[in-house]
Amino acid sequence: MAGSKMTSTATNKMRAALKRGESKTDVVKVRARTPYVWDGKNEEERPLTREEMQAGIETYQRQRGRPAGSDKESTTIRFDRDVLAAFRAGGPGWQTRINAALREWLKTHTPV
Repeated sequence: MAGSKMTSTATNKMRAALKRGESKTDVVKVRARTPYVWDGKNEEERPLTREEMQAGIETYQRQRGRPAGSDKESTTIRFDRDVLAAFRAGGPGWQTRINAALREWLKTHTPV
C-alpha cells in the first residue's frame, strides 16, 4: 500500500537496511559520538560509579512499602459517602485522620 507507514520489520530486514545505510534511526550517530569523559572539575557532573548506583538502588528498594515492624493491618471497611468525602476533602493523609478519630473515640468508649 503506497504511503502507508511500516509498523513492524523483521530483525534481519532491519540489519540489512542498516548495512545499506537506509536506517531511519540514530544508531550510527549515537555510535559515532565520543563517550562522556568527566573533566574532574565539577563534582556534581561526575558520573556515578557502579557501586554508587547499586547503593542508590538498594536504598530505594528498602524505602518502598510499609516500614518493618509496623503494627498496621490492612482491612476493608465501608463508610457513608458524606463521612468519607469530609475526610478526603482535607487532602492527603485522610486515612491517618480517620485512624486518629477512631482512636480518640476509643478513649471515651469501651469496646463491646
